[in-house]
Amino acid sequence: MQKIIQPAGQLSGSLDLPGDKSISHRYAILASLAEGRSVIRNFATGADCHSTLGCVGALGIPVSVEGATVTIEGRGLDGWTRPGSDLDAGNSGSAMRMLAGPLAAQPFSSCLIGDESLSRRPMDRIIEPLSRMGALIEAREGRFAPLSIEGRSLHAIDYASPVASAQVKTCVLLAGLFCEGDTVVREPMRTRDHTEIALREFGASITIARRVTTLTGRPALTGRELTVPADLSSAAFFLVAASIVPGSHLVLRGIGLNPSRSALLDFLLSAGASIRIVNMEHVNGEPIGDLEVTGGALRGGEISGELAAALIDEIPVLAVLGAVSDQGLAVRDAKELRVKETDRIATVVANLRRMGVSADEAPDGFTVPGRQQFRGATVDSFGDHRIAMAFAVAALRAEGETVIENAEAASVSFPGFYELLESCRS
Repeated sequence: MQKIIQPAGQLSGSLDLPGDKSISHRYAILASLAEGRSVIRNFATGADCHSTLGCVGALGIPVSVEGATVTIEGRGLDGWTRPGSDLDAGNSGSAMRMLAGPLAAQPFSSCLIGDESLSRRPMDRIIEPLSRMGALIEAREGRFAPLSIEGRSLHAIDYASPVASAQVKTCVLLAGLFCEGDTVVREPMRTRDHTEIALREFGASITIARRVTTLTGRPALTGRELTVPADLSSAAFFLVAASIVPGSHLVLRGIGLNPSRSALLDFLLSAGASIRIVNMEHVNGEPIGDLEVTGGALRGGEISGELAAALIDEIPVLAVLGAVSDQGLAVRDAKELRVKETDRIATVVANLRRMGVSADEAPDGFTVPGRQQFRGATVDSFGDHRIAMAFAVAALRAEGETVIENAEAASVSFPGFYELLESCRS
């Protein structure tokens, strides 16, 4: 599908964004492992999180969906049953990596599959710790989906993760639910802590000391009523859009403002964006608030080290901001971008160049000089939802219309993205 986007005069209005994808995945899995009914409101609308729901349903757990409200009838830690076919994670690395943990502890065998893109993404980072716990997992070339999992009894481990990955941490902790004793995960850098918060909400015993998380196994999880905050990663596109289009003023309501994800707002503020947080509160252990953003002059900046890990998903749209800022944007230590839905270093640089913006590619990042002008052009999502949305934002600041090829990729995480973006024009 092609999407034609015209440049914008300014953006204004108040928006309600879809539920946070990271939290939705976790709530769905934990609700399926809890005793009793869970009602999850503002569940993420994208295909990724619905892949997780599909897998949960295939494991014998009743799931009903009415709009953005999901009801899951959990049957406890031992309530999953053998699926009648392969479990399809679609395009979702989160679904595959998180579900692999509890699946490894089941008294049956299963197979996790994904689409072509997901089947190229590395899974050895979860296979290694799960194998230490006693899991038996076979993968293509030892590291790619499909993952054939022979369920068996697992034992707790003390795991020092070599990568800063919330998905790896979550996989090990979810496997640890089925183990006697304490499962410990040590991180090289701080990652988002939605799993720890959700585990507490469902009744697990978990402690966090700096970058060390300890979970006591075999907890009695109980079904809950939960509301998912609006997704900060989805908000990133609108924060950048309003920041780069002069005269804009947007309010994004009920956004999740977890401190472990504050790096995005911190970076945008340091880059010169005008953002104000209002109406703060806590819902189910997660802080939320409204974000008010106005357009103005931008400085740009550098993303490297721990910041690169913290902003890994937002870097494509931040590249757009960098191009129109005074100082530009330099990205380093972001080699993880090479193994996302696409090689995001290559696809970001390719589309910037198509739109007349110079950029230099490096093995672990790229550099985009500032004070550049986007020109309308034909760009390609390459099947990657974040690339599609990032260059839809770039199109708002371009001279002339922009055509996005394979624009439907945005629906993986954000159905209705283009319509919501269009609704902001004034």
